[in-house]
Amino acid sequence: MALILTAAVQLRAADSAKANTLTDAERAAGWKLLFNGADLNGWHNFKREGVRPGWQVKDGTLVCVDPHDAGDIVTTDKFDSFELQLDYNISVGGNSGIMFHVTDEGDAAWATGPEFQLEDNKEAKDPIRCGWLYALYQPPDDPKTGKPLDATKPAGEWNHIRLLISPAKCEHEINGVKYFDYVIGSEDFNSRVTKSKFGKMPLFARSSAGYIALQGDHGQVSFRNIKVRRIEPSK
Repeated sequence: MALILTAAVQLRAADSAKANTLTDAERAAGWKLLFNGADLNGWHNFKREGVRPGWQVKDGTLVCVDPHDAGDIVTTDKFDSFELQLDYNISVGGNSGIMFHVTDEGDAAWATGPEFQLEDNKEAKDPIRCGWLYALYQPPDDPKTGKPLDATKPAGEWNHIRLLISPAKCEHEINGVKYFDYVIGSEDFNSRVTKSKFGKMPLFARSSAGYIALQGDHGQVSFRNIKVRRIEPSK
């Protein structure tokens, strides 16, 4: 038993050592870390300087430990077309999100930036499930369950996200499973916005560039391996 436990500890230590790093191949491909595993450099709360104490760095992870004193945090840099990958681990009943093309013009980050929903699909109360584009797009039904596709692992386990944003096509993936794609500004996209609560927000999804934001007011959630690469526009 001791040998088994020791091996497990060594495996976790090895995983931790590799977290929040880039390979030479990733650097050559243009990937950059948005979180270095050590501090909150490169992030600040939406429309204010610094980061509130509800966000902390623990054991190489970016953690919303207190959603009552965290708020949404945004990147220092702005991004237009990009591919984002990260790992998240959400608490039981937790709810968070990844927003993009966020600008300072809105009263809240979600007033301008569409949101890739993150949540514990089993216990969270919000009917918008993990991986959906909030109030706009959801994956097709899984023929095995008759319910919308769900590739998430349970609360307390790490899940991997891939989000691609470009003028040609946007894609949502969880744990290597593609949920759907869409085109921002298309007739279909605009129609869905008009029919949603965002239809009353004139700045929503109007900017072609902005901050990437992490939501921090709906439960505890941890992030690691947050990396992004810019995508050059097609010629």
